[in-house]
Amino acid sequence: MFLKDYITDVYKAVRSLLTGMKKTGYYFVHPSEIITQQYPENRHDLNLPERFRGEVVMSHDENNEHACTGCTACELACPNGTIKIITKFDITPEGKKKKAIDTFIYHLELCTMCNLCVQACPTDAIKMSQKFEHSVYDRSRLTKKLNQPGSKIREGVE
Repeated sequence: MFLKDYITDVYKAVRSLLTGMKKTGYYFVHPSEIITQQYPENRHDLNLPERFRGEVVMSHDENNEHACTGCTACELACPNGTIKIITKFDITPEGKKKKAIDTFIYHLELCTMCNLCVQACPTDAIKMSQKFEHSVYDRSRLTKKLNQPGSKIREGVE
């Protein structure tokens, strides 16, 4: 009984090993199909998937204008308080008060890259970038201000 179980275990182990080595042998014979990337040597031509989620960024155009209206939908959608939006009231040329963004604070160290904030944004002001190297020695560098100094809302965005 013991010898039979031992031989069965050895047979299963060898079979499992050969199953794994079959894929390795295939790539040895067909090297053009290898999909492994040699990071960090290939940083210049690194191909990340299109749907990769890095960190949240706010895009600005050449006039330093963005599409964020300060509606705080992204802040409400965030499951762990990664985003904090500080708003202010600007006075329009007509003399009306209009809500505007003062500071868009993003805590990268808390972010789970879930993309819920991007989906909640009604104006597509924020998106997920392809940046993935976030290692720093000072944790305070992981708290970022996404709106650039002197930026304002793009004309026509409501």
